[in-house]
Amino acid sequence: MSSTPDRGVLWLVATPIGNLADLSGRAVETLRRADLILAEDTRRTRALLARFDIHRPLESFDAHKERREAGRIVARVAGGASVALVSDAGTPGVSDPGARLVRLALDAGLRVSPIPGPSAVACAAAAAGVEGPFRFGGFLARKGGERRRELAALRQEAAPVVLFESPRRLGETLADLARELGAERRAVVCRELTKLHEEVAAGTLAALAARFSGTVLGEATLVIFPAEDRVPAGDRTAGAAAEPAAWASRLREEGLAPSRIARILEDLLGLPHREAYRIAQETPRDDAGP
Repeated sequence: MSSTPDRGVLWLVATPIGNLADLSGRAVETLRRADLILAEDTRRTRALLARFDIHRPLESFDAHKERREAGRIVARVAGGASVALVSDAGTPGVSDPGARLVRLALDAGLRVSPIPGPSAVACAAAAAGVEGPFRFGGFLARKGGERRRELAALRQEAAPVVLFESPRRLGETLADLARELGAERRAVVCRELTKLHEEVAAGTLAALAARFSGTVLGEATLVIFPAEDRVPAGDRTAGAAAEPAAWASRLREEGLAPSRIARILEDLLGLPHREAYRIAQETPRDDAGP
């Protein structure tokens, strides 16, 4: 094995979470000197490499391949190769492939070196105003008993919890959290972090569930505060007090159809179907401009 510092190393290279200008100079240099780059999605990584004029061997390394080929990669590093692992965005191994490979490399006595950079977890915690310890929960299970158990466990958390969610499931997850943790629980939704249409929205789970109940674009990071950290009454957005008429009005402003509004009133406020549908139908849509 070569005795030079950069040989026989597994590099964990953090990549931008939205803004390519956030890729560090050290990350660029590490990728340029790597014998092999492992990527969760080679199409996305190839575009990143092209942007910085990096031309190194590139292999796909998603969760399935990690289970099959982690041993082969460890053998290459043990043989002196410099291997850089990247994910689609952020730090590899954090809710992304890589943790198994890292453990195998460490168990083999190999050098594992992180190249720090953008983190949706740290950005969201800072943007949400988190003080002190917090817990990172990654993605909730999509459905079934595991999801119910994870939601129930959040009730006992004494510290803020940071979660990831896809745009397709954001509204559903916020509604589930509001039902399980309480409509008045304080939360922050960070969407499209570091991108052109970045959004940081704070409020109650109920209000946020209404706000993001329609079509949403961009990955989201949620910060759920503990039960004792409630939203001050003066800061609550429309509908956060769980008044059915106020809820329906806010949802109509968002352009939702009465049938969708009725389902939300049923789910979040526990209204009977007929009452929820009546309120939804009776709520006019204010299309008047300012």
